[in-house]
Amino acid sequence: MTAESAVVLPVLVMFAMALVWGLLVVAAQIQCVDAARTGARAAARQDPADAVVEVARDAAPRGATVTVSRDGDQVRVVVVAKPPVLGGLPFEVREEAVAAAEETVGAGT
Repeated sequence: MTAESAVVLPVLVMFAMALVWGLLVVAAQIQCVDAARTGARAAARQDPADAVVEVARDAAPRGATVTVSRDGDQVRVVVVAKPPVLGGLPFEVREEAVAAAEETVGAGT
């Protein structure tokens, strides 16, 4: 009985740690989604690029990089972050949001 417990307990601890890490990754992904959408809305309103980056960084996970670009009548905001805890892993969470610039919405009518 003791030998089985010595084998099973570390496996259960590792499994629990993997579940917690997975939840942290999902939470970081959701934060990146929110940050990209917030930044895209700000960029669509023609806010200055520095303000767009600041607004997106406020909603993004700590240490995230925010990129803002414009292609014709669309603005694009990309948020990339490393997941928390096991930052040494070569794994990134990335989200992108695209919005139409307000100056072009309804311009064709």
